[in-house]
Amino acid sequence: MIEGQEGVEWEQWLGLALAAESAGLEGLFRSDHYRSIIRSEPAGSLDAWTTLAGLAARTERIRLGTLVSPVTFRHVSVLAKTVVTVDQISRGRAELGIGAGWFESEHAAYGFPFTTTRERLDELDRQLAEITRQWLEADDVWPKPVQQPRPRIIVGGNAKPRTVRAAVRFADEYNTIMPSIEEARDRCRIVQEAANAAGREPLAFSMLAGCVVGSDESDYARRLEAWRALTGRADSPELAGTVEQVTETLRDYGAVGVDRVMLQHLVHEDTEMVPLVGEVARMLAS
Repeated sequence: MIEGQEGVEWEQWLGLALAAESAGLEGLFRSDHYRSIIRSEPAGSLDAWTTLAGLAARTERIRLGTLVSPVTFRHVSVLAKTVVTVDQISRGRAELGIGAGWFESEHAAYGFPFTTTRERLDELDRQLAEITRQWLEADDVWPKPVQQPRPRIIVGGNAKPRTVRAAVRFADEYNTIMPSIEEARDRCRIVQEAANAAGREPLAFSMLAGCVVGSDESDYARRLEAWRALTGRADSPELAGTVEQVTETLRDYGAVGVDRVMLQHLVHEDTEMVPLVGEVARMLAS
């Protein structure tokens, strides 16, 4: 998972996507922000869905999606059409991560209205209903997605009632942000209890977690130093260590219900870390 708002240029996007595909990773996700959060100006973002459309044309296998697109950025019909376009270009590899939005300063910078939390959550419900209607039911909206019955929908949050309710009604997956193992256990339980109460199948449960991985201790220490220099933090991200250490931590998360992990790679210039993430994935699969 790449934080696109931190000045990722097109050639870097392409390098990361091709590295992810070569490493055997399942997919490449990106944030959907317009203004830098960590690096500050002049770092900024290429548009998320336009970037994914370009990558869809240059890759063959990896899934491509946002984590997550705020409902405040685009008219719902534009978002629905854009995802269908990426799904068509990729021949069925698009995933829509969607949320209420939170970063007020980027709304001010780009002229997007920033309403109350309740109003944004209301808009999330409205957009989910309309997107699924256009994809599944509307006989005057064409073309339809390649994926049937529709592209995968991911709702993000911290297992609070409004986002859980929206996910249970419309989504395939619930994604939570940087939890501890105990937080992941509790949030997964809340989501699955809500799905059970609604009489539907369990949702896939995923998480976004910071990641620094090295081939050995010295390689890990070098990458951790770069991560700390970028973030200004003295600690380490949630998933940090050698390939073997990160694999074991991910197994612990899997034991409490986490089905999928989007590994946040903040030092995006370091394309060479991507094959190490692929090693982690292969160890988990075995």
